[in-house]
Amino acid sequence: MLDWLKKWYTNKFSDPQVVTLFLTLLIGFLAIYWLSGMLGPVLVAIAFAYLLEWPVARLTKLGLSRTISTSMVVISFITIISLIMMSILPAAWAQGRNLARDLPSMIESGKSYLLELPDMLPGVISAEQINLMIQTADERLMSFSKEILSLSLASIFDLVAVLIYLVLVPVMVFFLLKDKDSLSASFVGLLPKERTLISQVWNEMNGQIMNYIRGKILEILIVGAVSFVVFTLFGLNYALLLAVCVGFSVLIPYIGAALATLPIALVALFQWGLTAEFGYLMLAYAIIQALDGNVLVPLLFSEVVDLNPVFIIIAVLFFGGLFGFWGIFFAIPLASLVKATIKAWSSRIYPDSDSGTGDEAKHAVE
Repeated sequence: MLDWLKKWYTNKFSDPQVVTLFLTLLIGFLAIYWLSGMLGPVLVAIAFAYLLEWPVARLTKLGLSRTISTSMVVISFITIISLIMMSILPAAWAQGRNLARDLPSMIESGKSYLLELPDMLPGVISAEQINLMIQTADERLMSFSKEILSLSLASIFDLVAVLIYLVLVPVMVFFLLKDKDSLSASFVGLLPKERTLISQVWNEMNGQIMNYIRGKILEILIVGAVSFVVFTLFGLNYALLLAVCVGFSVLIPYIGAALATLPIALVALFQWGLTAEFGYLMLAYAIIQALDGNVLVPLLFSEVVDLNPVFIIIAVLFFGGLFGFWGIFFAIPLASLVKATIKAWSSRIYPDSDSGTGDEAKHAVE
């Protein structure tokens, strides 16, 4: 066993290209893990720079200079985002206040539903079990309310950080796009000379990251807009607030859709009860999720949907635990990076192992 491990280690890690690749990835992961708080604006700027690189490149091909193209795209992007935020945030905030105001009556209605269960299901569930469930739910609600209050108080002190993001991120996005070639050359100069394998992995991942960020933004907008139209047609309360939640739920593959279903079902249940309207709304919402998972996602992420759902969920949990929100957002590209690294590593040709394999095959044929 030890001889086999030694031979495997010698074959796989004797190549300096492999060692360089693994050391580079390790240093990058550790740097982001330990410095993610300080590097937050930089990571946000890089994500937006990837998003805006496509229109900047198209304008540059039309004959405009890189500086003019970058200026036009960044100004247009900031204007569009500002208009969207000014049109959505006030209405969503108002609906959130209404939801907070109506929440106590919704909770009381839920308790009345639960208290009727012992009469509806005699011998299956008892009144004591219902009372215990209600008491546990009240304790959890009180704890959650305290956490929300502490979070809101802490957010006051985070106002300075928000202002820093609003100022620094657009500036960094502009220079990342304008000086892309010089910055890339400077970064490449920091890498070791033995970087053929790094270049192979990077060339495979660079286009995937760009397409992923652009596709994820489009998915949020499309799913959120369609959900808002459907909720409005049904007359669902807090339609805009719930549609925003559904739109951002696509950031977390598979898990986000399940989490977004709960508030929609609760609001619809308290608004209509167990009626036909409730069933039709949940059916329409299920159709939206089915179209998103089976039509929209394959169209937008054709290069990464070959990952098994189990691997994607594991990547969300693992990278989310390491890097927080950005780990969740980039879970699929990071999983693709791991896959590309393993593929590049496995495709390396090692003379010792190849000759051994060839001799074995020759003996087998003979």
